[in-house]
Amino acid sequence: MPLKPTSDGKQNTVRPSPLYLEPRLEPLLRSLLETTDFLHTLVDALGSPLNLLLPEQIADNLARFRSVYRKHHLTGRIYFAHKANRSSALVRRLAATDAGLDVASLGELQHALGAGCTPDRIMATGPKSREFLWLAARTGATVHLDSRGELDDLADLVRKHSLPRVPVMPRLSGFPSPGTTVLTRPSRFGSPVSELDDLLDTLERHQDAVELTGVAYHLDTTGMAEKAVALEACIRVMDDCHRRGLRPRTIDIGGGFGVNYLADAAQWEQYTTELTNAVLGRRPALTWQGHGYGLRNESGTLRGALGLYPAHRPVAAEAYLDELLSHRAPTLGRPLATLLLENLYELAVEPGRALVDQCGATLARVLEVRHTPDGTCLVRLEMNARDASLEDHGVLMDPVLIPRSGAPAASAPATTAPSASALPDGPVGVHLLGNLCLEADLITRRLVHLPRLPAPGDLLAFANTAGYLMDFNAGRPLQQPVARKVAAYRQDGAWHWRLDEQYWPLDTTGAATHQGDGRA
Repeated sequence: MPLKPTSDGKQNTVRPSPLYLEPRLEPLLRSLLETTDFLHTLVDALGSPLNLLLPEQIADNLARFRSVYRKHHLTGRIYFAHKANRSSALVRRLAATDAGLDVASLGELQHALGAGCTPDRIMATGPKSREFLWLAARTGATVHLDSRGELDDLADLVRKHSLPRVPVMPRLSGFPSPGTTVLTRPSRFGSPVSELDDLLDTLERHQDAVELTGVAYHLDTTGMAEKAVALEACIRVMDDCHRRGLRPRTIDIGGGFGVNYLADAAQWEQYTTELTNAVLGRRPALTWQGHGYGLRNESGTLRGALGLYPAHRPVAAEAYLDELLSHRAPTLGRPLATLLLENLYELAVEPGRALVDQCGATLARVLEVRHTPDGTCLVRLEMNARDASLEDHGVLMDPVLIPRSGAPAASAPATTAPSASALPDGPVGVHLLGNLCLEADLITRRLVHLPRLPAPGDLLAFANTAGYLMDFNAGRPLQQPVARKVAAYRQDGAWHWRLDEQYWPLDTTGAATHQGDGRA
């Protein structure tokens, strides 16, 4: 703790100011999190943790992406990357729009079909078993080809089972950059562009079984320069295909549009700066046992790299797509959207995290609040780290405290000195513990500042968890149940809910619940 000299020459402890990472909350999610009694009733009935979903928000997000297409006069399908969330409610809500579904497993394909998505709106991606390939071919879904071997397997299935030709899009990778080298992460997916001629030869050989409808890429980056290189390269590949007599019409640029999780950029900049100072020993630790999130102190020199998601992004989601389409092609020199339009090519995108931005939150009940001998405040929640896998995805943001109505505010035990980073009657720094019998079960390793000390029975709401955070890593350790999901929606001026698996985008009494279809 830093010390400050006083007028009499003594030194007083200077308490560091709380470091907040306040979540960005759009009006719909904010409104839901303000319904204190409603949320406590849900958790009392369905248990903690509990995942909340907002199906109407995903339709709004889809419309925002579609508005970018209109701005650039482009056509094409917007596919939701299903792996971002297992929800039935979200998929069923999208089935009532013009969106498509990007499915990466046999189970996801079955889920999409059962939710009402027709095969012409489904893209089968990811590593594929023969069963996955067969159902995609049997129903007529478009297949992203990860390799020539997968193409051979698909063609073999089509012939053996006398199936119609299957629409396919080869996934490409390894794009060379003109001029100054643009560094990209190598990908284990897709066929290298350097092997394009062999791939097109194979496609021509299998024309009786498959129909080339386009080409695709998916880069493990949000770097604008890398994506511009890849998109321009795909336009050139389309030209090569047409010279061979093939007739592809769509370029699929995948996802990676990013999400802005935080309300205030200054808070993110201050936190990362202070984290660096803490790692170097210039201020008290900000994390459990001095964890550095990839940074380390080697004899006073900062080493490593910050392994965190850039939680504040000034340009994300549909704004990122707009900027990419406005970006000039590296060698052709015109905006990428212009090149697509001149060639009458359709654009396909596969947002996952970005399409479920603000579509959900995870609630957890406070079980215990206690202090260690050195004054550290520990808050144990009725959830574990897998229920809201913030750390696995490197996302840092503060939970929202939802007090139980009528419950007295908690205070530090009289026999224990308050934590050095907080006072009982004001902002308090706490460590959030999970409910597993594991030292490593921390909801987040960082010290989290709350407006006051929580009490057992209060809820903490982790906002914006629908994209990968709420169930991508969820399991059943110690035989504890996986969090249930609830679809929340406003009707007649009030909030209503249904279990995720029971939600459909209509009123089961007969009247339509949702009038809009997400088209824009």
